[in-house]
Amino acid sequence: MKQAITFPKAEGVFNKQAHCDIPAGLFEHEHGREGFFGAASHTLHSHKPTDWGAWEGPLRPHCLDLNKLAGDAACPLSAHPVMGNANTRVRWWRAPAGAMQHLVRNGDGDDLLFVHAGVGELYCDYGHMGFRDGDYLLLPRGTAWRIEATQPVEMLLIEATDDYFQLPDRGIVGRHALFDAAVLETPKIDDAFKAQYSERETTVRIKRRGAVSTVTFPFNPLDCVGWHGDCVPVRLNWRDIREMLSDRYHLPPTAHATFLSKTVVVCTFAPRPLESDPGALKVPFFHSNVEFDEFIFYHRGNFFSRDNISAGMCTLHPAGFAHGPHPKAFALAEAGNKGERRSTDEVAVMIDTRFAVDLAGMPPGVENLDYIDSWKRKPGA
Repeated sequence: MKQAITFPKAEGVFNKQAHCDIPAGLFEHEHGREGFFGAASHTLHSHKPTDWGAWEGPLRPHCLDLNKLAGDAACPLSAHPVMGNANTRVRWWRAPAGAMQHLVRNGDGDDLLFVHAGVGELYCDYGHMGFRDGDYLLLPRGTAWRIEATQPVEMLLIEATDDYFQLPDRGIVGRHALFDAAVLETPKIDDAFKAQYSERETTVRIKRRGAVSTVTFPFNPLDCVGWHGDCVPVRLNWRDIREMLSDRYHLPPTAHATFLSKTVVVCTFAPRPLESDPGALKVPFFHSNVEFDEFIFYHRGNFFSRDNISAGMCTLHPAGFAHGPHPKAFALAEAGNKGERRSTDEVAVMIDTRFAVDLAGMPPGVENLDYIDSWKRKPGA
């Protein structure tokens, strides 16, 4: 991919390299387009862009604790909605241990399942494969499937509505960067799959345009004996992702892109070394992505740019305001500068959406309504 050389204008005090050598006492803010891929400017400020004193109106960041969503659902089509728009739907599925007694098929788009907790087996039109925590399971639109969970399962379900997920172009770093396609696993026509062939009456629940229809077969339609092609489910675990690194420059979130559709970018933040160059920023930069909403699901570890966040929680930062690290992240950056902290230990899934999303209704207590004040400037600060 080629890019034209441009010469940006500059005024007043500025750092020539974004995210590096920021003058002491100043804070950098990136005002960017197209989700870190488009035009951008970097302004330096004497105050943090998140040091607001009061906030009114409907635009605001949100923090949800999905652990507080009660109840199991035997069917993923009954999973609790979290957010969505015309291009994507995100749901939270907590399934009990045991085998699903029916199949499901999504006629609205690809399903990308992120396994937050649990262990089990997935059976689909193409065969059988196991899954564990930290797995992505990508199911092409129209694939019939079910799971047998040996432990209770929690999954984040991400739908590419009327679209499909692909792997991002790695550009000049090459197609083997982050993960080689050889690590992607596909279903097998193995003994476990053959053992579930049967003439038993089986129902398939099909979702199309948000409505569910049920089709009953006098046999188990998971009776495939072989296949070939490249429209096939795949499994990828975050442990197989080798993070893009730069000792001298804090990379934008999109450097960690794992899957994408035409309007949605799914990124994986996995443990990585901190930048070692003394002048390099070691925390996420303050930024305003004016065309993308940013949703992050926290899977495990300590997410170093957020405070009071634990596994199973998620945040939504709508486009339209500057956001960035919480104050505690600067303590980590200082520890990195002193060599006291050398790496992060977080694992999180970020979903950037080109068009605004709406949060689903939540039971009382799921959303932290004080999240907006977590950046709020303290009196006398």
